[in-house]
Amino acid sequence: MKNRFVSLLAVGALCVSMATLVGCGSDSSSSESADKEETTEAASEAESTEEAAADTEGDLLSQIQERGTIIVGTEGAWAPWTYHNEDDELVGFDVEVAKAVAEKLGVEAEFVEVDWDGIFAGIDAGRYDTTFNGVEITDEREEKYYFTTPYAYIHTALVVSGDNEDITSFEDLVGKTTANSINSTYMLLAESYGAEVTAVDDLAQTIDMLTSGRVDATLNADVSIYDYLNEKPDTNIKIVDFTDDASRVSAPVRKGEATDSLRTAMDQAIEELLNDGTISELSEKYFGSDITQN
Repeated sequence: MKNRFVSLLAVGALCVSMATLVGCGSDSSSSESADKEETTEAASEAESTEEAAADTEGDLLSQIQERGTIIVGTEGAWAPWTYHNEDDELVGFDVEVAKAVAEKLGVEAEFVEVDWDGIFAGIDAGRYDTTFNGVEITDEREEKYYFTTPYAYIHTALVVSGDNEDITSFEDLVGKTTANSINSTYMLLAESYGAEVTAVDDLAQTIDMLTSGRVDATLNADVSIYDYLNEKPDTNIKIVDFTDDASRVSAPVRKGEATDSLRTAMDQAIEELLNDGTISELSEKYFGSDITQN
């Protein structure tokens, strides 16, 4: 009887021990499950935060507003669009338009001066956000860039020396030489008429090559030639022809989702500046006429 009683006590103790073990096992499993849930939630929150940050970092307008400047590539050597005045300050029609657009975006315009053939390469590489430099919209450029609402319209002028009687139209450029910036619309147009183009850096060099007889002609914006002759009326050059259709001047940005909001904001800014007469006033100031109308 005594041995049986002891056996029963042992069995009871064993049951209690097993129950305790089972109970601990259940608590451990619940704790691990809760820990896993908390870890999953934390990871999900972190991932959402990273995605939101990535979206902000990828949006060019957000980047511009965060740093407080929009980086504008421009020549600084093409009056009256973008050039240096007597005090060596960067001024011009496009310089002031860019500043006005930047103000609408709540930032300042930061200008980087660069040769014409480096402007689009800089936009492609992300060194510049856009350019205000009398850029004309073409089908080829529209394949690669977004263009804002046009803010000016110009015609291309064919210019020769004052005593040149051989060239009177674009068709006469076959076999002739012109001076123009590399990859400009003027260079491409000259080549399309059969001319051989010599690369130049700015308008002053272009006119010098023309008046010295090193080239037969040049193509440029009519308003730029008028401005040059207004400043230097004794220059021995003349305009002999114009393109029939006006070109649309606009500000390009690289294509992609990251620039969608920037293009929209720039469009709105330009439209407001056109509607309130700001750009018209700047046109009168620098060109002596309103070139905002087609």
